[in-house]
Amino acid sequence: MPPQPQIMVDLQMEQVMPNPDLKSIARLISQDPGLSGALLKIVNSPFFGLTNRIASIQQAVNLLGCNTVINLINAQSIKGEMSDETIVTLNRFWDTAQDVAMTCLTLAKRIGYQSADEAYALGLFHNCGIPLMLKRFPDYMTVIEEAYASAGPERRVVDTENRLLNTNHAVVGYFTARSWRLPEHLCEAIANHHNALAIFTDDSSRDAQLKTLLAILKMAEHVCASHLVLGNQAEDYEWMSIRGQVLDYVGLSEYDFENLKETIRELGVS
Repeated sequence: MPPQPQIMVDLQMEQVMPNPDLKSIARLISQDPGLSGALLKIVNSPFFGLTNRIASIQQAVNLLGCNTVINLINAQSIKGEMSDETIVTLNRFWDTAQDVAMTCLTLAKRIGYQSADEAYALGLFHNCGIPLMLKRFPDYMTVIEEAYASAGPERRVVDTENRLLNTNHAVVGYFTARSWRLPEHLCEAIANHHNALAIFTDDSSRDAQLKTLLAILKMAEHVCASHLVLGNQAEDYEWMSIRGQVLDYVGLSEYDFENLKETIRELGVS
């Protein structure tokens, strides 16, 4: 996945400093899905032999060390050559990825979810299939706009993609996340992030972690107006179909959520 050009510039400026700061490098990497994914793929590989897979960029940077991280950045820079037109198109993806990730982090803390780093990772990676779909299908953004326009109780966003392209960004994102060796429950959340209505309609408690992650993500997408930025739609039809179940699950009233949404927006998180 191509890295965001401005992030690459900022990282390259940091790496030429006499004493590169790992915290600054981790902060910059954590804003970019492609770089974050490449970093986590390495640190979660069998070579490091970690007992549990990690989703924290700061942990990954600390484990790899400055030189390895800088080499990785340079390799990604070589792979990331894009046309100006593609860069402009992908700005919509990069903007939502970073905003949704920060909002997921804020919401996770607000509802008491213990693994806030994982919520951030889900927000950053949930749409990681979009750049790859765009690479394969040049008119993909037109398809995604149609998908958001027709979303609702009877049709998922991914149903339109399946009909027109025989695949969808959630499936591609799932396999991308698995190739990065993200924790399996995050991969499952990515695969199902447009299947929330069916999951929340299931009253069983066996998918409690998945439901919590999806609740955080769907709230964050709505707060960040992904329907407008990615889907070019004035109304969030997907959120309308699931908001009751999502808010009930996390124990928030409509009034509480509206206040929380305004607070997050005023803080400039999204």
